[in-house]
Order: sequence, then structure tokens, then C-alpha cells
Amino acid sequence: MTPVRVFIVDDTAVVRRLLTQILEEERDMLVVGTAANGAEAMQRLPRVEPDIVILDIEMPDMNGLEMLKVLRASGSALPVLVFSTVTERGAMVTIDALLLGANDYVTKPSMLGSAAAAREHIRQMLVPRLRQLLGRQPPVPTPSPSSAPSSAPVRLSPLLRGHLPDLPPGPVDVVVIGVSTGGPNALSELMPRLPANLPVPLLVVQHMPAFFTRALALRLDAVSALQVCECTAPLRLEPGRVVLATGGRHMVIEREGDDVLARPDDAPAENFCRPAADVLFRSAVESYGARVLGIVLTGMGQDGEAGSRAIRERGGHVLVQDRASCVVWGMPAAVEQAGLASKVVPLAEMAAEIVARVSVSRPWYEAVVNP
Repeated sequence: MTPVRVFIVDDTAVVRRLLTQILEEERDMLVVGTAANGAEAMQRLPRVEPDIVILDIEMPDMNGLEMLKVLRASGSALPVLVFSTVTERGAMVTIDALLLGANDYVTKPSMLGSAAAAREHIRQMLVPRLRQLLGRQPPVPTPSPSSAPSSAPVRLSPLLRGHLPDLPPGPVDVVVIGVSTGGPNALSELMPRLPANLPVPLLVVQHMPAFFTRALALRLDAVSALQVCECTAPLRLEPGRVVLATGGRHMVIEREGDDVLARPDDAPAENFCRPAADVLFRSAVESYGARVLGIVLTGMGQDGEAGSRAIRERGGHVLVQDRASCVVWGMPAAVEQAGLASKVVPLAEMAAEIVARVSVSRPWYEAVVNP
């Protein structure tokens, strides 16, 4: 297998050396170059032709945001993984980097107690993300002669896995979205296209730590005609309001008298995620029944599959982002391959599809999707 060619950009020599050591312990990873700032990196990248860049943000001369602007302005689609700090400022600049075209991020270790723990944190967080972004699988260990061959896994067709019939679109009273890797970019493309008079609330689970979801909510609110806020306390759901789950806590929907509320919840993680889309989707069904429209956007893993099944079994519908427009076609693929997707939609067409579906049974509602 051809190794993944990695280029590291960080102004700290210790960090560059540590990342190089960690990556080159992997059989399928090769560090082809390093740079102390964006200006050096832009000079060296054409000579080494990496598959992916690990990018620090805070650097002298040309920082990570400036490098991203130059890189994307040149037309380069080279994948970029941001290596960021877990601070409020670090979260804000990481979100800015993702909105400028970075593909994903990994947080630098903080308060882990030992160098060994920090090193292991980096290895566990960084290496799988690099592989996922490039669609690589970890190398398979060579079996010993004495080991018995294992049988190949059986993949059931969608019909055998319980494909549900595609019913005509029905009334929609709430839209729920699950998204992970590539989410900030996807949301920043989707939200500005939705009209200010959207007649239903929209709730979003994005897999991120707390500082990062706050920064994302602020950035999305600034570019959207809708009101975007973070769910740090119970919030009444209203038409045209977007509620983003806070990092590290689930978000659930509950009825309280005549009101419907979104509130944070500290139940255990699901699919190794908290917040998890499955938790939000199930609670939406409990409060709204069949009048739920679920949407699963780009992301690794299978969070959203079980929640999508709950929506479909109650008569609701689920849209998934198409493979071509995803950074990682993991979460949407899990839903589609389970036979649960009502429709597969390119990201550029998702806003129009949402508006069309919330218009069902609302003949009075007129909206123009923003270009």
C-alpha cells in the first residue's frame, strides 16, 4: 500500500518532531516535509506533493488562516487537518479555518498529566482522522501461518436489512440535522440558503466540544437569516430558530404544556458521541410523531442511523447528503445503506428540498431559497 504522504505546518519544533515520530510509527504514514509557518509551507508544498496537511493556526509571518486563504484561492483541494488548542480563542479560529476550507480538526492535548498520555491522545485522535479524510483503511496485520482464515463479512442488501417503503412527503413541523466531519462547511453553505420565514424550528447536532459549538453558533448566526443559538439551557422552539446542541451534552426535545422545548441532557454517550444525532432524532419522534424531517449530513461513523430508523418507522422522512458533496460519506452512507433514506440530495440542493417539504400542507407559505 502506498503510504499517506503528510506535511506538517507548526511553529513549534517540539510539536513537529512529536507528530513526525507518531506518524512514522504507522506502517501507512510518511511525513514528507515540515514548515514553521504558512509562507514556508506554500514554498515547499509543490516540491513534495503531500496527500494531506496538518496545520497549526497561531504562527508568525503567515498564520494558518492566511495560508488556507492562499491555498484555496489557488484552486487547491489539498485536504487540511487543523491541529488546534482547546481554548475559547482556539475554538473560534478553528471554526474560521473550517469555514475557509479546512476539512477537519484535532485538538491538542491539554491537562493529560504526562507526556505519554499526551502522545497517546494525539495518536488516537490524529491517525484515524487522516485515514478517514483520505478514504484509507488501517493496514491489515499479516496473519500467522497457524491462524485460521476468517470468513468475509456478509453485507445484506437494503431490502433484507429492513428497507421501509417511500411514502409521499407529509406535513413537517420540525427539522433535525445530524452532522460531523465537514459539518461546519456544510452548515455554512446550507444555513444562508434557508429563508428567514422558515415556518418550523430546526435543530442541529454537530459533533464538537463545547467551546467549538459556541463558536460555530456565533459564526452561523452571523451568516444566516435565521436565528442560530446554542442549547446551553432549555429553549422554546420557534419557527425560524436554529438550535445547536452544545458540545459534550446531548440535546432532547420535550413538550411542556403548550410549548415544545429543546434542552441539554447528560445521558451517556451513544456511538461514542455526546451530543449524538440518534438521541435528538428519537426525542423529536416522541414529541412530533410523523411530522419530523431528519437530515444526515457529512460525517464519519454511523450516528443518525438508529434515529433515522425511528423517524421512518413513525412515518417521517429522512434526507441524506450525497457522496460527491460529503467530506466523509460515513453517516449518510450508514442511513442510505440501511434503506432508511427517503432521498439522497446534493448539499447545494438541500435547502430547496427542505423548503419544499415544510411547504407541504402549508398553502399559505411562500419562500425563496437564497442562491
